[in-house]
Amino acid sequence: MKPQFYLVPRDILSSHLSRHHTLPNFGTVWHYHPELELHYIVRGEGVRFVGDNVSNFNAGELLLLGENLPHMWRCNEQYFRQDPNVTAEAVVVQFLPDFMGKDFLKKPESGTILSLYDKAKAGLVISGTTREKLIPLMLKSAKTAGLGRLVVILLMLEILSESDEMHPISTKDSLYNFSKEETERLNKVYNYTLINYKKDLTLEEIASVANLSVTSFCRYFKMMTKKTFHDFLIEIRISHAQRMLVEDSSITTEAVCFECGFNNRSNFFGHFKRITGLTPVEYKRKCHFVQIPQTS
Repeated sequence: MKPQFYLVPRDILSSHLSRHHTLPNFGTVWHYHPELELHYIVRGEGVRFVGDNVSNFNAGELLLLGENLPHMWRCNEQYFRQDPNVTAEAVVVQFLPDFMGKDFLKKPESGTILSLYDKAKAGLVISGTTREKLIPLMLKSAKTAGLGRLVVILLMLEILSESDEMHPISTKDSLYNFSKEETERLNKVYNYTLINYKKDLTLEEIASVANLSVTSFCRYFKMMTKKTFHDFLIEIRISHAQRMLVEDSSITTEAVCFECGFNNRSNFFGHFKRITGLTPVEYKRKCHFVQIPQTS
């Protein structure tokens, strides 16, 4: 299985890669690869894109991504200011589905792993004791090579395949099925939206970024993401609103509303409740465990 867009930088003779890296940020490229990926955030925060899902990410998050599932971790703006004291850190383990050999998945003992691979097509958030068991193994794999690393990866797969402490992130129909050029175009749209989400973005403006007519852009974006651009923009704004409410216990919901690009509180509250299941005030109370007077 050959990578089409992002070539995982592993040895050509190896079916797997483990690395522990510290970087200014996690980049801005919307990408996919045929390897499955375990991704542990040691340090960093921002907005994560996995398939058709947009969510915040923070230090401590552990995910399993299936093969060819598009993803990107877009760090907050302070990570792009070239400040040596602000860096992102992650442990990443990437491996091909048949990393143990072509006949590996045909063995009866591999049934639970095949089931895990199928679940991972939607991306999985890993929690609880499963997460606690995997983190030291991931760190160990980054320091190990050859057969030792294979054994560690296989052990991690055994733990994952027996776990019920995982929940899906996106939908399984988010697997990449398009050309490199289409993905690069989508990446330009994503980055432009992340920079300008506070503005009143029109379809004409964003379509010009993609170098398409409005009609063609709407059809293209829906085909690539399974959602409208308007829905995507709302998800970006709500994701930033959630972060503001978590990071600043003194900020008002009205301030968050306008800071995230909404024109009125009613519209903001409606979208926030639809996406999170809570009003902004309820969400703030839940995050800070304090009694906040109800205003919504």
